[in-house]
Amino acid sequence: MNKIIACVLAWTLVGAVQATEDFRACPQFFANAQPPLVAMRPDTRALCFEAFAVLHSGESKTPVYVAEKLNRASIASAHEKRTNLFFADARLRTQERASLEDYAGSGFDRGHMAPAGDMTSAQAMEQSFSLANMVPQAPEHNRGVWAKSVELATRKYVARARGDVYVITGPVFLPNIAQSPSIGSGRVHVPAFLFKLVYDEASNRAWAYWQANDDATRGSAPISYSQLVLRTGIVFLPAVSPLD
Repeated sequence: MNKIIACVLAWTLVGAVQATEDFRACPQFFANAQPPLVAMRPDTRALCFEAFAVLHSGESKTPVYVAEKLNRASIASAHEKRTNLFFADARLRTQERASLEDYAGSGFDRGHMAPAGDMTSAQAMEQSFSLANMVPQAPEHNRGVWAKSVELATRKYVARARGDVYVITGPVFLPNIAQSPSIGSGRVHVPAFLFKLVYDEASNRAWAYWQANDDATRGSAPISYSQLVLRTGIVFLPAVSPLD
């Protein structure tokens, strides 16, 4: 195991709980059915959807991460019409979730973590518009370089892959959630960065896109899995040792 990952893992295990039990209804979204190791809080909730899984933070009112399993077949069948019907997720307590009013007039898009373009059924498409799957995202970033150089690039890669590809997307708040900016009366926190981890099971290779949540952001080279673990403190692939 990479020394950096081993050190982060040792630190994380001191106060971390693996969410295996919480995600027992949808283990298929995680490599070897093992969710990431992350320090849990009382307001952290695991949510299973048809096409993705969300670990949700009641402090930020956003995901901690969103996990998907993609492959050639899923990409080939992802042609559902967008619903654009955003909704507050009723499975979350009112004080722990974002509302439509929080985003209204904020200047930020409701940025999908599991993209609508990955959805393969009408129900999955509808569910992708849950605010539990959203972060406040700079509009030019959301509709521009993130959509084209990250989401579309990931789909193109998966369409050529030999097997399953596990994708984990999420926000990073600086200097921490409590001190990061927020929108709305519900104080939905605005991430400084967004990441998308791509793990190709067949080749055992992993890399991550890491971009500032800013309209001025331009494309950048992916970072290694080890770098992502070091920057976030989350061991995203605890059951495998991917090649960087």
